[in-house]
Amino acid sequence: MSLKPRPRPSRRPLGRRKAALLASAVSVCLLAAAAPAEPLGVGDRLYPNLGNPGYDVTAYDLSFTYSGANDKPLQAVTTIDAHTTTALDRVNLDFAHGKVESVEVNGRPAGFTGAGEDLVVTPDRRLPKGRWMRITVKHTSDPVAAKDQDGGWVRTSDGLAMANQADAAHLVFPCNDHPSDKARFTIRITAPNGYTAVANGVPVGSERVGSSTTWTYRTLHPMATELAQVSIGRSAVLHRQGPHGLPVRDVVPSADRKALEPWLAKTPDQIAWMESKVGDFPFETYGVLMAQADTGFELETQTLSLFEKNLFSDPAYPSWYLDSIMVHELSHQWFGDSVSPRTWSDVWLNEGHATWYESLYSEEKAHRPMVDRMKAAYGASDRWRAAGGPPGLPKPPQPGEKISIFRPNIYDGAALVLYALRQEIGRDAFERLERLWVREHRDSTATTADFVRLASAVAGRDLNGFFHDWLYGEKTPPMPGHPDWKSVAQGKLPKLRNPK
Repeated sequence: MSLKPRPRPSRRPLGRRKAALLASAVSVCLLAAAAPAEPLGVGDRLYPNLGNPGYDVTAYDLSFTYSGANDKPLQAVTTIDAHTTTALDRVNLDFAHGKVESVEVNGRPAGFTGAGEDLVVTPDRRLPKGRWMRITVKHTSDPVAAKDQDGGWVRTSDGLAMANQADAAHLVFPCNDHPSDKARFTIRITAPNGYTAVANGVPVGSERVGSSTTWTYRTLHPMATELAQVSIGRSAVLHRQGPHGLPVRDVVPSADRKALEPWLAKTPDQIAWMESKVGDFPFETYGVLMAQADTGFELETQTLSLFEKNLFSDPAYPSWYLDSIMVHELSHQWFGDSVSPRTWSDVWLNEGHATWYESLYSEEKAHRPMVDRMKAAYGASDRWRAAGGPPGLPKPPQPGEKISIFRPNIYDGAALVLYALRQEIGRDAFERLERLWVREHRDSTATTADFVRLASAVAGRDLNGFFHDWLYGEKTPPMPGHPDWKSVAQGKLPKLRNPK
């Protein structure tokens, strides 16, 4: 995710979802049970109730029917294929903003009820450990945010898009909403003729029947729920070729395609630049979605990154800065999307790397030295750590602001850790580490401990102490090679970016 300097990072807060609101968000059909249904979670330190234990999802099949009005609920069907990792009398799904009409488990009607932000499903028979199961939920998906609630659907001037990071996919569809459980997706969108629907992955086909068209897309690689993307609008889909024949498709408002083309044309060269740093692009396609919406952020949704269209016509932002933001979201396709965090405490691996390559691109292409940015970050690092926690141990989100983990400590603060690492082990070893990291963990999840182990192996020595101080220390350690760098008192810190 990229957060423009207003100041960075900043997003409109996602409100705390009140119990009474949640009770009305998911319709209730109770089956008698031995104990009351309750919300579960995988025990994530930052989002304890996110995700669910007892099963592993292998595939989602999502179907949405859009009426043409982006303030009306979409009719939807979500089918989840999974296998059980323990015997289950109930299956908890994350879902908190729609009306559930029916649930089936393995083709048989099942009971369901709401519990917190969970949809609790009770099949008519116990599900043994190690068995495949298919859950089909017929529901609505409401694009209008409830009071004090944000994330999920984004209403644009001509339709809809999605922004599910970090914990909002379950405001759109029932799921196991945690990046540790990645799965393949098939997404179908039915919309009135005249609209264009696009989603993650590659197009499988479209079918026009009467006054509506159904568009189908499929991912060829597993994806975390927070990275799902659906665009519905009066859009043009523009195609070009990237390195090695990679299909590049961009989605823009039809009326703006000519004005935006100079920006879109940059993507193939940006992909080639990233490949020169870390290896082949990890997915089947890439492109940008320029939405007519005021989000306050950009987002690395897999194979189709979300940007505000107006960002590219705002004179406050120079071209070098916009280029770097495009590279930030592009680099996430390797760091965060292909290699996803096992827990949200590992998010520094996402944002630190994306900020690193954003800054490196600016250094090489716009002659803005990385060392200047890192020195400025070092000056602020102690204050960032005090406010948001050290990069490897971010503080939990504030009440009513669930995305407030996205603070400077995991952006420039985490990039500073990578800079210190390069200083410590040398440029050649660092660049080898980066290539090995994305290759060894491609299409999977990884932890901070995994990165430390690989870095130590590449360096040929134990780096646990180094990483402990840089990732978890209350104070920023001395910078290797720059003993003169000091913390800067509040009010004296130079700006990290000049938007003029």
